[in-house]
Amino acid sequence: MAAKSALQPLLKYLRVPVQPLSQNIFSISPHLFRRFSTEEVRGCFLDKSEVADRVISVVKNFEKVNPSKVNPNAHFQNDLGLDSLDSVEIVMALEEEFGFEIPDNEADKINSINLAVDFIASHPQAK
Repeated sequence: MAAKSALQPLLKYLRVPVQPLSQNIFSISPHLFRRFSTEEVRGCFLDKSEVADRVISVVKNFEKVNPSKVNPNAHFQNDLGLDSLDSVEIVMALEEEFGFEIPDNEADKINSINLAVDFIASHPQAK
């Protein structure tokens, strides 16, 4: 903000020449203005079954988890016997696995494998 207020007096003297377009902007490329269908946008996200496999793998590799108890419907605290700190550590491991940061307000809601899969599969930054 300080930089913007310092530059404000100078900006009124800045002039940028603008050339009018010689042709209609819509005739340049109709693909620039194309709307994407739901199927095309959905293609940007990871496959839910792939996400489920990776989430289950992360949970099974967590040192305090008995791998035989892990299933897609497992709840971190009730089914796997983890405490809230363990749940936070699992969410952090999922962030590392999928390459993006899960906001704290969303991380607090992720308390089962299904919720983790749903959140990650619907997140555009998941890799």
